[in-house]
Amino acid sequence: MFGNGRNPWEPSLTSGGSSSGSAIAVSARMVPAALGSDGGGSVRIPGSFCGAFALKGTLGRIPTWPWSATEMLSHAGPITRSVRDSALLFDILSGPDPLDHQALPAPDESFLARCDQPLQPLRIGFCPTLFDTQVDTQVAAAVDAAVGNIARSLPVTVSTLKPDWQDPLATFETLWVAGRGIAYGKALAQKLDQLDPGFADLIRRSAQYSLSDYLQALQQRAAFANQVHALFDDYDLLLMPTLPILPFAADDVAPVGYAGQDGAVPWARWTPFTYPFNITGNPAANLPCGRSEAGLPIGLQVVGPRFADAQVLQFCAAVEAIAPWDQHLPPVSGQ
Repeated sequence: MFGNGRNPWEPSLTSGGSSSGSAIAVSARMVPAALGSDGGGSVRIPGSFCGAFALKGTLGRIPTWPWSATEMLSHAGPITRSVRDSALLFDILSGPDPLDHQALPAPDESFLARCDQPLQPLRIGFCPTLFDTQVDTQVAAAVDAAVGNIARSLPVTVSTLKPDWQDPLATFETLWVAGRGIAYGKALAQKLDQLDPGFADLIRRSAQYSLSDYLQALQQRAAFANQVHALFDDYDLLLMPTLPILPFAADDVAPVGYAGQDGAVPWARWTPFTYPFNITGNPAANLPCGRSEAGLPIGLQVVGPRFADAQVLQFCAAVEAIAPWDQHLPPVSGQ
């Protein structure tokens, strides 16, 4: 019932996930916009692989329902062809909802209107990598070129950073896997042989976590979030690659030879720049910024302080104006 989501730029390659259908449809010009859910990067990952703008807002910016066992990680967000399309959807979708206890109050300004305001001087922190992750040379070159263009063309001061953060992967895995066990474990425990092998393994692993493990992960989540928030005392936005790799074979769970494929959350090993900001709840966007030698899209991630969704959108709109990407169409678009 659920086919493999293939990349519209090269169908033998993955489109990312998990909101791959939304990114494929937008990139292939099947629809102008689509919604996705992002618990560890699931709008930004396919946005990067498929060449679409994708934004995970501040946790609670777009209310969600029904309840999710990973509600402290899960965000809703748009995937669109342009920044302004996402800003319009944020105007429509944002605001309080009694069904979501995490929902934020209605914003004081229109996100779309903010995109049309002149960009004020910003302090930008550029992180070529996080946690000493090796970045593909083509990805690094495209991101470096994009950041250089931003520094030359916009009223920003760019400083290269290496944040002194510990990789929160273990924290993320505990919250993710234990949460899935809470949601599905009892109902599916006797049906594991009928499930996708990867999902069945996740349900099995969820039984290994104790209440103490879960509570400790919540404490670690708060500590890591405070570390990230402290960096925004000195910077208005952070830039980094959305992903350290290019799209890989569609039938593979992870890139061939990529270390840690057998972990509790295998895909988290190749998405080390996305899931940290699900832990912290910061707004984070994928901005198409270049192409590989084979013509595959490459993404730049823009991260803002919590509640600064409008600032992220305004900055992304300014970047889109100096480096538009919509003139590039995938072969499957028929255009």
